[in-house]
Amino acid sequence: MASTLENSNMTGFTVGLIGMGDMGKMYARRLSSAGWRIMACDREEKHDELVQEFEGNKNIQILRNGHLVSRASDYIIYSVEAAIIDRVVAQYGPSTKLGAIVGGQTSCKDPEIKAFEKYLPADVDIVSCHSLHGPNVDPRGQPLVLIKHRASDESFSKVEHVLSCLNSKVVYLTADEHDRITADTQAVTHAAFLSMGKAWHATKQFPWEGSRYVGGIENVKINLMLRIYAQKWHVYAGLAILNPEAHKQIAQFAKSTTELFQLMLEGRSDELCSRVYAAKEKVFGAEGSPKWASKPLLRDDVLDQFSLRQPENGGPSAPSLPNNHLSLLAMVDCWSALGIVPYDHMICSTPLFRLWLGVTEHLFRTPGLLDECLKVGIEDRTFRRDDLQFTIAAAGWAECVSLRQFETWRERFAVTQAFFEPRFKGAVEVGNAMIKAVLASDEKD
Repeated sequence: MASTLENSNMTGFTVGLIGMGDMGKMYARRLSSAGWRIMACDREEKHDELVQEFEGNKNIQILRNGHLVSRASDYIIYSVEAAIIDRVVAQYGPSTKLGAIVGGQTSCKDPEIKAFEKYLPADVDIVSCHSLHGPNVDPRGQPLVLIKHRASDESFSKVEHVLSCLNSKVVYLTADEHDRITADTQAVTHAAFLSMGKAWHATKQFPWEGSRYVGGIENVKINLMLRIYAQKWHVYAGLAILNPEAHKQIAQFAKSTTELFQLMLEGRSDELCSRVYAAKEKVFGAEGSPKWASKPLLRDDVLDQFSLRQPENGGPSAPSLPNNHLSLLAMVDCWSALGIVPYDHMICSTPLFRLWLGVTEHLFRTPGLLDECLKVGIEDRTFRRDDLQFTIAAAGWAECVSLRQFETWRERFAVTQAFFEPRFKGAVEVGNAMIKAVLASDEKD
């Protein structure tokens, strides 16, 4: 990268970062390692702490506020919560350097672009981005969305050049396309895992400690649920509440969960089977012409390695119990109702979405497994209590989103986060290892 910089017309080009949370820090470290000069800030009370944290990195200069970053930087990236992007751009946008390029790293582009259009000077170009992965995932090969909203070809080329050091897979979208696809791939996925956590919290259980949640599908559910609750609440709240496209999808997921659970409770086997198989055909294709690839997205032998459950007395793991997998059935029913074909968005998929789609596909393509789930849903009451709490939780998250209640979302998230927090240590590492193994398996295939 150093030689590329020398041969370009970008000598002395400075990247500004407003917001030094987890993603801001990741960008600062990656870009500075590639030779770019970084000026960064967060809230003023964090200034001294950040100076100390980055004092050994000569390419990163920590400034006191966004005014100083904006006045001195050639490409400014706002890496702040979507819920406060309007206020932050209103504060620092007018200080933007003449002829600079500005973008944002929020997961919802609608409020971000509106803020840029409202508060940035007319001479400023707008090129936004979004790395579709968390801060602890290696960006190499992961999707990176670039949005040329208001920019010259030269400005856009400069942003491409700067971010090329991430070695990510670039996807070019408009802001509207971005929000629609992230709603399809992330919002409902997060709602499912948030609801699982709420259900297990309500029943006061750490599912990996018992014998009911065993096996590859359960490992994915547990590990990704813990991964989400180990993050900051606003990451998921902004994507769900501020993205207009996400509202209908989260509402439909809650509706699908409720209606499928009602069919199970009332023993309406024929209706349940008919509805689920109709959804399967719509989402995954007919028997003779499936939409999935010849090779499954996930392999059982990979997922089985990542259980948090300790074998009793050093013996083998307990066999998995038959489960109706209400969350997976509801996801496919939701996709079917909304006309979503998840494979259409694989190029913009996050690691979490690929894992979630992988286990869903596994359930629907493994001979006999779907029929077993439907039979369990009607005849077996083992998971009734958990399913009831999952249904209540899904409805609760949907109502929170529809009312645009950030504070209620935060409180719902925080109380369940506190329940699982003592178990995060070790669990998050296992989840990271699982994602890494699955991504490595994809590359081999």
